[in-house]
Amino acid sequence: MNQAAREFYIGLMSGTSMDGIDSAVIDLAQGKARIVATHSHPIPMHLQTEIRSLFLPGDDDIDTLGSCDQQLGLCFAEAANTVLKHAGLKPSNIIAIGSHGQTVRHRPPANDTPHPFTLQIGDPNIIATRTSITTVADFRRRDMALGGQAAPLAPAFHNAVFHSNKHNRAVVNIGGISNITLLPAKGQVLGFDTGPGNRLLDDWIKQHKDKAFDDGGQWASQHTSDPQLLEQLKAHPFLQRPAPKSTGREEFNRQWLDQELKEFDHLSPGCVQATLLAFTAETIVDALKALSVEIDEIFICGGGALNTALMLSLSNLLTPAKVNSTAALGITPEWVEAAAFAWLARQTLAGLAGNLPAVTGAKGLTVLGGIYPSYLD
Repeated sequence: MNQAAREFYIGLMSGTSMDGIDSAVIDLAQGKARIVATHSHPIPMHLQTEIRSLFLPGDDDIDTLGSCDQQLGLCFAEAANTVLKHAGLKPSNIIAIGSHGQTVRHRPPANDTPHPFTLQIGDPNIIATRTSITTVADFRRRDMALGGQAAPLAPAFHNAVFHSNKHNRAVVNIGGISNITLLPAKGQVLGFDTGPGNRLLDDWIKQHKDKAFDDGGQWASQHTSDPQLLEQLKAHPFLQRPAPKSTGREEFNRQWLDQELKEFDHLSPGCVQATLLAFTAETIVDALKALSVEIDEIFICGGGALNTALMLSLSNLLTPAKVNSTAALGITPEWVEAAAFAWLARQTLAGLAGNLPAVTGAKGLTVLGGIYPSYLD
């Protein structure tokens, strides 16, 4: 590989779905983002179970938090070292790692949150030490220190690599939670979380089919959604809040869903799955249609882009706008977020802002994250 004029970074991401660590080597030379190598690194089941115990309020244990932080740091380091091998590169070829970590609690500014905070684990000290690569991490808290939501952060990256001077575009990331980025040909970039993505769908099929996810949305597509249940789900207070806004497992989780289903125990599990798919699709579409700009092109990324039934539903609901995955723009949908955190690491090292105040609500632009230098042997 000709490494002249290359800018290699590694992006590491584990989202709300916690289905593994996405690791990617990204070449960020000349203001572009080119995927060099990718690797999906498993998180051991016992560690997943421990981390999930930290997601919701309860008998939180500092020992558990510290142990998970250390274990996950080791997993992230292994993910980085493995993708490095896939790329045929050495640690000295990589400028930096951008590690998102794993969010265990996200309490953004709101009327009922007097002391907002966001917490990600996966110790970057361990990552830097085990990889011998400078690591940038803890991206979200600086934005929150400035009064922002600390999420979503990807819109700045979307604007850098997906913007068009001719077309009004939207990028929709469907991970555990869904969020949108508006990229007008001219004007201000906007973005916010729209509500649930894959998380409720994955939880439901895990319970009833013992599957990690609904492959292609096949189970949901075999059933019809229930309009009454859908209407009740869409009454969630988060969906009525104005942007800037962000959400997570704290609001959209199985406990909440079980409560909503109490009056719908006559519905089949398949019908509920179809309704959850409609819930994800319609909350995304409602958010896009509420924007003041007529959108020409919509690009989907995240795991939801692989759900054929969900993509078909979005295409039907958003006609005449064109709906594609971000693969049409050169980055396969599963790796956009990992690429985003590689790019954010680059911004941090360059002393450049990584947030967009119009998206997060922060008081101003700021450099994000902390820098953890590589281990000096």
